[in-house]
Amino acid sequence: MIRLLHIENIAVIEKADIEFFEGLSVLTGETGAGKSIVIDALNAVAGGRTSREVVRTGAEFASVTAVFSNIETDWFENTGVERDESGDIFISRKISSDGKSVCRVNGTPVPASALRDLGAALIDIHGQNDGRKLLDEGAHLSYLDTFGGFGGQLEVYREAYKKLKDKTGEIEKLSMDESERERRIDTLRFQIGEIESAKLRAGEMEELSSRRDLLLNASKLTDAVETAFEALYGGEDSAGAVALINNAQGELEHASRFSGGLKALSERLTDLSYSAQDISDELRDFRAQLDFSPMELDELDARLDVLKRIGRKYGSEEQALEFLEQSSNELSDIEDGGNKLAKLEKELAACQKEAEKKAAELTKLRKAAALKLEQRVKDELSGLSMPGVSFLVSFGEGEAAPEQKLTSTGFDEVCFLMSANAGETPGRINRIASGGELARIMLALKNVLSSEQETGTVVFDEVDSGVSGIAAQRVGEKLATLAKQRQVLCVTHLPQIAAMAGTHFEIEKNVTGGRTYTQVTGLDYEGRKRELARLSGGENITESALNSAAEQLAAAEKFRLAIS
Repeated sequence: MIRLLHIENIAVIEKADIEFFEGLSVLTGETGAGKSIVIDALNAVAGGRTSREVVRTGAEFASVTAVFSNIETDWFENTGVERDESGDIFISRKISSDGKSVCRVNGTPVPASALRDLGAALIDIHGQNDGRKLLDEGAHLSYLDTFGGFGGQLEVYREAYKKLKDKTGEIEKLSMDESERERRIDTLRFQIGEIESAKLRAGEMEELSSRRDLLLNASKLTDAVETAFEALYGGEDSAGAVALINNAQGELEHASRFSGGLKALSERLTDLSYSAQDISDELRDFRAQLDFSPMELDELDARLDVLKRIGRKYGSEEQALEFLEQSSNELSDIEDGGNKLAKLEKELAACQKEAEKKAAELTKLRKAAALKLEQRVKDELSGLSMPGVSFLVSFGEGEAAPEQKLTSTGFDEVCFLMSANAGETPGRINRIASGGELARIMLALKNVLSSEQETGTVVFDEVDSGVSGIAAQRVGEKLATLAKQRQVLCVTHLPQIAAMAGTHFEIEKNVTGGRTYTQVTGLDYEGRKRELARLSGGENITESALNSAAEQLAAAEKFRLAIS
């Protein structure tokens, strides 16, 4: 459950601290006072999308901080974020005026996506438009799967479905018309021949380029090498460094018999003589490389032109050789297409059979779950002042039903049907349900689905849309009943719902110094009476209105005690 919520510089709320408790908490206030801003703040700490538009005018940033208690989740083990010693979860989110967002869990920065994963275990927010989502029949199957808990089975089916689609793609690639097949064969043969005739060798371009640079500068290099070699070995009229070093070493070796201190110098000259001799030998070998025929440079240029032409088409030698292998395999597949196609079609049949098997298993599970969902929703709606309602989960069966076809979700096309009145034939919700009926059906579904989930806090933002009178009373009772299982927060305009709360917050907007400020105030008993009276009668709060509010609170308290 959420215990504390701190809001700063979000829209018209400059600063607010809200302490929540177990059970049902409601937020009431005039339209536009800022009730939904509190929901937006909760959405932010749950990892929902934010934008710079939420930052209060003139402020550099907005921030939301929340503290959650008694939450069981493996999120920390999966992310490596440390748990707090208290067991509480501390979440903060800062939104800058430039739109950047920084999320922290127990002081550790985390991506918004990771916070979203954690938020799914903390808060389940149902917005004002959730009822309208029932009009989208494409979402009905996901409601059924959520109720049945079929996420694992759906994933297994989708793996089989992907294999089927991949195999279909392979067959389509091979199943080309004859003219296209011949064109592709000609193209592949030309490309293969072009690369093979080049007789590529990995690294050849770099090697030949280095040799060409060497030959282009052979004259300068020859002069330098000859001069260096002569300095080491000497010429006709002079001794080289090697001979001079050997002479010096011989003299010191002879003199070391009379002075032991010269022996070390003699040994060093011996090492120097070996080094000079090695350098001389390497210079001789390098000089030999500079001997080339006049045709070698022309041959190098011709070979490099071939490599560059191949490179422009196919990339480096390594890439061209890889392309050659791929093209050879493709050509082999096309030329042997008949045999391979037969093999693929056999594999496709096996994939089709496996996917249909998994889809049929899903359908069987869904139909069993649909019967339970129908009964659970009817029970919920009966308690929401809709006793004559019929609620059915249709699988599109019957004479006019489309032929079974595999999709990414299986065979099934599911839609919800309802009849609000006994004896009436059930029809599509998007054609016959009123606004108030949509709100109550959505609440019923949410109650049923919430009982299958582990979310700590359930939030309803104006779930009472289109509801009044006895129906509103039943909605309030349903929320109070749900609040016995988990923490419930609700934004409402109806006194029947507000009276059922254990905690009541008033959202009030005022203008001071030309700026708008919204305050969140926890109400005591007298404050609750005045607010219920306002919700019922507007500004005209009479003594009888206050007495009526007191009666509502007393009746609500009696109901809560009866279900405890």
